[in-house]
Amino acid sequence: MKPPCYHEPVLAAQITNFLVLKPGIYIDGTLGGGGHSLAIMKALEMAGFEKNSLLIGIDQDDDALHAAGMKLSSYKERTVLVKGNFSDIRAILGKISHQKGLAGKAVGILLDLGVSSSQIDTPGRGFSYLQKGPLDMRMDRCSSMTAGEIVNTWSERELAGLFFRYGEEPHSRMIARRIVKYRQQTGEVTGTEVLAEIIRSSERDKHKQIKTLSRVFQALRIEVNQELEVLKQALHDSVDCLDYQGRMAVISYHSLEDRIVKSFFVEKSKSDWGPKGVGMREPLSRGVLGLVTRKPIIADENEIQENPRARSAKLRVVENLATGGFHAE
Repeated sequence: MKPPCYHEPVLAAQITNFLVLKPGIYIDGTLGGGGHSLAIMKALEMAGFEKNSLLIGIDQDDDALHAAGMKLSSYKERTVLVKGNFSDIRAILGKISHQKGLAGKAVGILLDLGVSSSQIDTPGRGFSYLQKGPLDMRMDRCSSMTAGEIVNTWSERELAGLFFRYGEEPHSRMIARRIVKYRQQTGEVTGTEVLAEIIRSSERDKHKQIKTLSRVFQALRIEVNQELEVLKQALHDSVDCLDYQGRMAVISYHSLEDRIVKSFFVEKSKSDWGPKGVGMREPLSRGVLGLVTRKPIIADENEIQENPRARSAKLRVVENLATGGFHAE
C-alpha cells in the first residue's frame, strides 16, 4: 500500500535543538508521517545518543502509523510505534518502559497539535472544504461520531453554540439556521461540498467566506475528535511522564489550542508565596515547570515559503523541575 504524502515537519530544527539534550526515552505524541520523529532520531544519532535511546511514536491514524513506519525503518530497533491517543501517554509509556525494562520517564516529549496535511489533502477523510468528500473528520476512523452526524442531527442552537465556541465564528447563528433550513427543505447534508455551499450562502464577501469556512470546519473537527479535552488531559499527564529536567515541546496552530497550552504552562511554572504582604524566604510550593521559551517560537519567512503550514505554528517549550511524579501503570 502506497502511504499518503506528508509535508515537511514544522519547526523541526528548533524542536531538536530544544529537546535532544541527552539519551533516554523520547515520545512523539502526534506521530503523523514521522517527520519530527525522524528529525529527533537523526539528532540523537549525530549526538551519539541513539544506542541508549528509545523513541515512542503515538498516533490514532492507521495511515499515519504506516507512513511513519516506512520513514523510520532505518531506526526500527530504536522506535516503537503505537496506535492510540496522546491523552493515553501515561499508560502507553508505562507499558512500553515495562516491556523494555527501561526507566519509566521520558527526557523529551513532543505534541504537534491539529490535523495533519495528509488528512486535509485526502478527500475521503472529509477535513477540507476545498475537496468533495464525506462529512467525516475522524482522526481515528474507528471512532463512532462523525461531522455528518453533528451537522444532520444537532439542533440549531447546538450548532450555533459549537461554531461560536470552537470556531469563534461571528455568523454562527445564521449558519446554523441555514443548515437546519436545508435539512428541512432538501434533506440530509451529504458531504463537504454541500456544507461549504450552505456556509458560503451566509457570507457574500469572497475573502470573508474563506475565513468563515475555515472556522466552521475547524469547529466540527474539534468536536468530532474532542481535541481540546484531549489536549488538557495530555498536557497534565505528559508533565507526570517527564524525567527531572526533561523537556516538553508543544506546537499549536490556532488560538484555542495555544491559549490552553500557554495557560497550563504558566500555571504550572508558578510558585506559591502565600498571601500578599507576608514575607517568606521560601515558597509554600514551587512551580513544577520552568518556561524554556517565555514567548512562542514561530517560523521564519524562509520556512514559511517552503512550508506554508508553518505560518500559524507556535512552539512553546518547558522543562520539568520536579523530581517525583510518574509511576508506571
